[in-house]
Amino acid sequence: MANVKRSPAEELDIDGIPVRLSNPDKVYFPRLGADGGTKRHLVEYYRAVTTALGAPLLDALRDRPTHLQRFPDGVEGDEIYQKRVPARHPDHVATCAVTFPSGRTADVLRVRSAADVVWAANLGTVTFHPWAVRCGDTDRPDELRIDLDPQPGTDFSDARALALEVMRPLLDELGLTGFPKTSGGRGIHIYLRIVPEWDFVGVRRAGIALMREVERRSGGRATTAWWKEERGERIFLDFNQNARDKTIASAYSVRRTPIATVSTPLTWEELVDAEPDDFTVATVPALLARRSDPMASLDSTAFSLDPLLEMADRDAAAGLGDLPYPPNHPKMPGEPKRVQPSRDTDRRA
Repeated sequence: MANVKRSPAEELDIDGIPVRLSNPDKVYFPRLGADGGTKRHLVEYYRAVTTALGAPLLDALRDRPTHLQRFPDGVEGDEIYQKRVPARHPDHVATCAVTFPSGRTADVLRVRSAADVVWAANLGTVTFHPWAVRCGDTDRPDELRIDLDPQPGTDFSDARALALEVMRPLLDELGLTGFPKTSGGRGIHIYLRIVPEWDFVGVRRAGIALMREVERRSGGRATTAWWKEERGERIFLDFNQNARDKTIASAYSVRRTPIATVSTPLTWEELVDAEPDDFTVATVPALLARRSDPMASLDSTAFSLDPLLEMADRDAAAGLGDLPYPPNHPKMPGEPKRVQPSRDTDRRA
């Protein structure tokens, strides 16, 4: 990236807390340029969705341990995926301790105020990645996350059809309420608020049962196959998004795309004709000004996992066991071999 003159730093008043904005005219999204893609535009977007418009991003992040996906030189520069909060940070920035699959612990950002979000944005944070737990109990999720991930040969329209035609009717049948959002890319995320009574293993098991039932009802359009060589041109139901230390871009987080798309909550009715590129840093504030946040009622009802765990028990009785964990996890009890099928000599024998 060519060297350019730094613009003078400024001090922002974020709900009474001073937050430094350094080099505000630096271009973060080159395609958008100086008129819409600078660091100032990014920071002002995050300021808007945490101090006005109902502060929906603050609702999505509040009191959750949060990782930071940073691009200090813009989205075409190097990425820093930061889990630990820097040792030197403002007094208003709080932390909470999390335990990784390795057993190691770390102090990560605990979002409590708009100033925390703007401070992180000034560090070049483009996307916020909260855990599915609150800092009061970082071992029991209060959120089950569904990730509909299009594979090569499929796209957003395929994920949308699966969400509307299979996932939503199944959730209705189970008495569960799902809240969809665009991923900011080609995928769709759906959140379920749950009672925080189960650990990550239990929540992941419930998620696998739900994904398997969607797979059965999808008519060949979806798969839970962990290995890419087995997925084909189908929507991957990423069950491991419910594993410990797996995170999803939060609602109202900006993504690393040329036009600064935003992971945007939608009503089920809006999802019918939505296109992910319609939701950007430039358009989402106006959308929020026209109507309220569709996830505003997410916390109104927390559901039990019992119906999904009963499905998991039925699958287990039918011989369907666990599925592979992510590679950063230790080998888990009951987990199948983590061997790519084409390299599994036992399977080929």
